[in-house]
Amino acid sequence: MSAIVPTPDHKLLESPNSRTIEINDWIITTSTNPIANAQECDALQASVGFPLPEMTFGRNHLELEHRPSGWKYVFRTEDALKGVKNGELGEGDGGVKVGYADAWLKSRTDPSSLLPLPKTVATKPYDWTYTTTYGGHQLSKSPTWIPANSEQSTHSIPIAELMRPDPILFYAEIPLFEDELHDNGSSHFLVRIRVMPTCVFILSRFTLRVDGVLFRSHDIRIYHSFSSSPPIVLRETSGWEAPYDRVKNMIPRRSDLSSLTDTTWISKVLSEMPPRVSQVEGAGTRWRGLGTKNEVLVLE
Repeated sequence: MSAIVPTPDHKLLESPNSRTIEINDWIITTSTNPIANAQECDALQASVGFPLPEMTFGRNHLELEHRPSGWKYVFRTEDALKGVKNGELGEGDGGVKVGYADAWLKSRTDPSSLLPLPKTVATKPYDWTYTTTYGGHQLSKSPTWIPANSEQSTHSIPIAELMRPDPILFYAEIPLFEDELHDNGSSHFLVRIRVMPTCVFILSRFTLRVDGVLFRSHDIRIYHSFSSSPPIVLRETSGWEAPYDRVKNMIPRRSDLSSLTDTTWISKVLSEMPPRVSQVEGAGTRWRGLGTKNEVLVLE
């Protein structure tokens, strides 16, 4: 029989588009709003410098504030999009070409082709997949994140605690953007947060599917135990990638392709592959986001 976890004093505040929980030394606020309107899109596009995803939630954000230290950490749509490469893609950017692009171009340029080359308009290059390794940011330069010590148990996220059926005092899903990539796949960025009696846990996930080419996932996990003294925040950053067919061959039923649009299933499959496969070899793009890094921040 599991022990009963006492619920700490806390306060919930709600408005039509915002929710806040005040618990222990923390103030946590989420804001979820409709898709940005035309005026908001124009301003945001001018800020980031390239066309926006089809569904951009420009005013959505998550903010954590530790009152004693004044430390603040936020997730914002604009900052997530500023993590997308604006300009020619280079080594490490993980550039992706649509699977049939070469064949399509060859059919238009082959000497025997009767089809004229399409007229093109020069456009400013950017990463059309909207790949970003953004995982939130703090609003001050200090304190700084330091590498976690793998030999200290307090420097790793306790999965067993997160899997316990403890009461969830506060939960939110904050979509930042989504795009169907001109019917060539999907690019999706979502932040989730839950507050339990003992801790705060955040999962920020970017998921990319390019049909016939690859799957890619980038997760930021942030954890804080209310009992840690001094207060510490853990951050785990992980990136995975694999060829499209390798993931497709792992669907439960070959006749049901719905799993290929399930971001949770995609991330699970990628993370359960041998690290050499999904975090080193990837899909051959040499994307710098591959691998796992664990960090700790101490709040004095």
